[in-house]
Amino acid sequence: MSIPKNDLELFELMKRELYTPVIGDILDDLGRFHQFLPAAVQPMKEHMVLAGRAMPVNMIDVYGKQDKPFGLLTDALDQLQPGEVYVAHGGHMRCAYWGEILTATARTRGAAGAVVNGYHRDTPQVLEQNWPVFSRGRFAQDSSVRTKVVDYRCPIEVEGVWINPGDLIFADQDGVLVIPRELEAEVVERALEKAKGEKLVRKEIEAGLSSTAAFQKYGIL
Repeated sequence: MSIPKNDLELFELMKRELYTPVIGDILDDLGRFHQFLPAAVQPMKEHMVLAGRAMPVNMIDVYGKQDKPFGLLTDALDQLQPGEVYVAHGGHMRCAYWGEILTATARTRGAAGAVVNGYHRDTPQVLEQNWPVFSRGRFAQDSSVRTKVVDYRCPIEVEGVWINPGDLIFADQDGVLVIPRELEAEVVERALEKAKGEKLVRKEIEAGLSSTAAFQKYGIL
């Protein structure tokens, strides 16, 4: 299967044909052993699938009322481009990093989704917008006196996972993956082949082939 040159076509292909386990396996094979974000970062709904370009956001803790509440948060939101993923990290996660108005802004601008290494709030209002958000869970405490955005479109590191602007983000109910831009063509091509192989192996096993024989034959488990 040929890999689309157009980003939006690439994202749709990935969401239709791929899943994080098979992509993660390919990254492992290439020696990229630390590309999953922490397991606690999960979709708000299990059916959510996300593919897009990383727009990393750096956050820090603050304590009390600020001269500019939220820091550069609105600046970061207002320059999101179609197909981008708002990826936020920083601070001690003492409050919600995402909510209803942020979702509406990012969604209206055509962004692909949001991934926050922290909490979200406004859960019913976010879910009714039918737009993919991945977080560590629900927590209503406000961020204006507890955290702020200090930079965006900058490299960030989330528990050993380095994220550069423009890296490919792929996420589903099994986790959130960062695919380095320089490897994405090879990773996607090989993942598509592996996904096809896994379907074949499953059919053979369901027809009576043992797992041992299937692994010896296909190298897939």
